[in-house]
Amino acid sequence: MAETLQKLILDSLDESGTIQDTRTLVIPGQQDPATSHEAQITILGALNSLLSREMISYDTHETSSHVLTPEGAQIVLEGSHEARVWAALPSKSEGNPMGVQELKKKVGDEAAKVGQGRAFKNNWIAKEGSGFVKAVAQIIDSTQLELREVESTESLQAGEKALAELRKRKLIVQRKGQWFTVHKGPSFSTSIAKLETDLTVEMLTSGAWKTASFKKYNFEADGIPTSGGALHPLLKVREEIRSIFLEMGFEEMPTNSFVESGFWCFDALFVPQLHPARELQDTFYLSDPSTSLTPPEAYYKRVAEVHEHGGYGSIGYRTPWSHEESHKLLLRTHTTASSASMLYKLAAKCRGEEIEGEGRELKSTVSLQVGEDGFRPAKLFSIDKVFRNETMDATHLAEFHQVEGVVADRNLTLADLIGFMRVFFKKMGMTGVRFKPAYNPYTEPSLEIFAFHPILQKWVEIGNSGMFRPEMLEPMGFPKDVRVHGWGIGLERPTMIRYGINNIRTLVGHKTPIESVENAPAVMF
Repeated sequence: MAETLQKLILDSLDESGTIQDTRTLVIPGQQDPATSHEAQITILGALNSLLSREMISYDTHETSSHVLTPEGAQIVLEGSHEARVWAALPSKSEGNPMGVQELKKKVGDEAAKVGQGRAFKNNWIAKEGSGFVKAVAQIIDSTQLELREVESTESLQAGEKALAELRKRKLIVQRKGQWFTVHKGPSFSTSIAKLETDLTVEMLTSGAWKTASFKKYNFEADGIPTSGGALHPLLKVREEIRSIFLEMGFEEMPTNSFVESGFWCFDALFVPQLHPARELQDTFYLSDPSTSLTPPEAYYKRVAEVHEHGGYGSIGYRTPWSHEESHKLLLRTHTTASSASMLYKLAAKCRGEEIEGEGRELKSTVSLQVGEDGFRPAKLFSIDKVFRNETMDATHLAEFHQVEGVVADRNLTLADLIGFMRVFFKKMGMTGVRFKPAYNPYTEPSLEIFAFHPILQKWVEIGNSGMFRPEMLEPMGFPKDVRVHGWGIGLERPTMIRYGINNIRTLVGHKTPIESVENAPAVMF
């Protein structure tokens, strides 16, 4: 049909020189002139195709018309709401006044509600007692007359003010349209030749390019959007946080062991074996294999002793030690399990031992003096996945990322920890940070870290921090004056704050729109 319509336009131009109004054309396959909006859109497609070949040019003319809404069409047939209310009422001197309920039964709820007010405004009806009566003997239903005029002419002689009133009452709607005046173009012809879009090797070899007609390039057209990979917002924020740690002189810990034993995840951190965090409703335990290898024997005995009987200034938990509980395999609930393992290796020289692989795992970029007792200060960090048996909601997932940092040195204080955290979060662009005293089994004192979420409009907990207890550090072999700062924050919540996301399930998981990942801007702390 497109080619037939184009041929019709070219033949009409050839015959008359100009098509003054495309509404006079009859589209092939139809009987009536193309006066409708849809018909002119079809003609526009054919005109644009011919324009690209420079065979024609055209001028556009805008039109505006009005059509009835379903309510307006009903008024044309039955009369306006106010006229129907007037017609239903008795005359002032004939019969009893009609009440509201009876009027609704006669004309309907909508007509009674709208028509009553407009009939009062026109002084067509009057109130008598608790009912209504006619105030005039005859009326002219101007609304119905105006709508009949719009139906036949698509406009009103009364002008724009009357049309605006009908539009306001939602009895008519305005419809925009267009039509075209068509002229011959510089390459006008009644025959439509196929235009070549590419210059091929065959054309160059045969010389056919000399007589071929090529389609004109449209340099204003948008190109095809490029497709490619995109970093997830979590990965962008992860890289920024990693850069901050490295800038501050930290070393990255290996954290590629998602499965840990109860010993390294809890016992080595001085978490009691009866702690609620170790129950099934909070931790994912493995069923096959279900038990781990035995940790270093001497260290294992020191940890069991401090749990059951105390030591290093502590009375311990005074509960029986369970080897079964200590050897259970689980999905780690925090990366502090990896921190404990690295601290144990760091304390090896303090114990007078050499641990295989320590040199490869910790390659310090900062020259730090090793003490006579073998202790070397360290600043370590990790960013990796952890798993908890959480009830998922807007701010919690069962699988998420933990950012963890550890600073080990002599005679550190809580003030050092708070000062460091303020500097760290300032580099992340979070100046609204609060600390609240808290309890952790393996840190004392302990602090919860809160940041303000601008969309949720509330303070959101983003992490925990504190100073590791002597019951955890001294069994590893650290000297008594060594203190270790430890803190952990979630990666997801700072990302939500930075990107203005109020539901974590739209950041990670099956509800995450791919478009949002592709269009997410780079984040800079």
